[in-house]
Amino acid sequence: MTQSTHDRLLIIDFGSQVTQLIARRLRELNVYCEIHPFNKVDDAFLRAFAPKAVIFSGGPASVFADGAPMPPAGVFDMGVPILGICYGQQVMMHCLGGKVERGHGTAEFGRAYVTPTDAKLPILDGWFEDGREQVWMSHGDHVSAIAPGFQVYGTSPNAPFAITADPARRFYAVQFHPEVHHTPKGAKLYENFVKLAGFKGDWTMGAYREEAIRKIREQVGDQKVICGLSGGVDSSVAAVLIHEAIGNQLTCVFVDHGLLRLGEAEQVVTMFRDHYNMPLIHADESDLFLGALEGVSDPEVKRKTIGRLFIEVFEKHAKSVGGATFLAQGTLYPDVIESVSFSGGPSVTIKSHHNVGGLPEKMGMKLVEPLRELFKDEVRALGRELGLPDAFIGRHPFPGPGLAIRCPGEITREKLDILRRADAVYIDQIRKHGLYDEIWQAFAAILPMRTVGVMGDGRTYDYALALRAVTSVDGMTADYYPFTHDFLGETATRIINEVQGVNRVFYDCTSKPPGTIELE
Repeated sequence: MTQSTHDRLLIIDFGSQVTQLIARRLRELNVYCEIHPFNKVDDAFLRAFAPKAVIFSGGPASVFADGAPMPPAGVFDMGVPILGICYGQQVMMHCLGGKVERGHGTAEFGRAYVTPTDAKLPILDGWFEDGREQVWMSHGDHVSAIAPGFQVYGTSPNAPFAITADPARRFYAVQFHPEVHHTPKGAKLYENFVKLAGFKGDWTMGAYREEAIRKIREQVGDQKVICGLSGGVDSSVAAVLIHEAIGNQLTCVFVDHGLLRLGEAEQVVTMFRDHYNMPLIHADESDLFLGALEGVSDPEVKRKTIGRLFIEVFEKHAKSVGGATFLAQGTLYPDVIESVSFSGGPSVTIKSHHNVGGLPEKMGMKLVEPLRELFKDEVRALGRELGLPDAFIGRHPFPGPGLAIRCPGEITREKLDILRRADAVYIDQIRKHGLYDEIWQAFAAILPMRTVGVMGDGRTYDYALALRAVTSVDGMTADYYPFTHDFLGETATRIINEVQGVNRVFYDCTSKPPGTIELE
């Protein structure tokens, strides 16, 4: 549990797939919150955490099922505001004397519309200005009788108690999900709730920066820290923050596996060694990695080979520093949440390909994870607070195995060279057209095939290239970016003219879940 000087909001997780979105909405309001699974929250936890307000998340269970998730009884006696969402509403009614029943024709999944009653409620300020409001429902069971002290403030066709509240105790309950973007005014509801709870909105990156620096100094003392620097946003922000806290007690190890983008290694070294004056080991091990990958075409074998060698190389160079007792990682809050099992069973494996996975135990080192309370957008905000350039902070994600998974089939230096130059042209085109920040991730991939083409008066037999660009709000789902035909034609022409070895370019316009955004 984090010890923070800020007012804290507790989100009790009952298993909803979108619980993280609740936390993100609250963080956007500069309110510090933490998510904890219901089975980890008892009365002792509540006393220690001392939340200023509590939110019950949704969840897939039925309140009357055997072993149904329940909040601790003491939560209702704390005198703090409580907001129940979907299952959270149902469990609140169940615990406080209301009644919940199975669907029987009253289930709702997807878009619905809530109509207000005549009663007014401050948490609904800004709602119903134009009559009914669109919300997102996802429930099979429904509240059939509200608990004593509650009133109805909104109804939908299949949820007669869509919005209920006991204003005297500051208990609020809604059947829909305000956190998803399909509930357009959901953010306003959260804003009203935290205002009613008395939050000051003091969770800022400036304040976080000061607290994090203090905590790093307290944790590390005069010891040395090793940081695995990949050049990505997370590890880079972590490195700059730790360096600000302890200076040259930090040494960064940048493993160059020969699978980076055009000029990327030089950019990382220039920024961190020259601009920030950090002790940096540039471990150029491209020959080792490419040699081990020679003749390998199976994508999973590629990944495992790269992961194994990365750990070996990192360990070798980290030991050369001598005397380091801490290992720094850019772990984010979603990694922490997802590594804790909701049901109490074995934790889900997160980041199995993580660059430094397993190293702390193997090397006998303790972890420094200064970003473990932050979401990705907060890390970017912290990076700006630390003075990292916007062009760097806003970079598209880049996979740990690098270009290896954008080069299906056998990897060769020739194919990597073609891919680097083509990808650079593609990204340059996106930037020139002002599209970079609209796109979540874009990249080129060289296909394991050659095609016959005619260029000028001659025939060519060169590689085909695939371009991919996706949009995503939170990395949970992805859709292709709708480039114009003019943009695609101009980009394909530039690649074919400027990159020797490519004679045909395709655009991948499929929508995919995040795990298959990359080609392999």
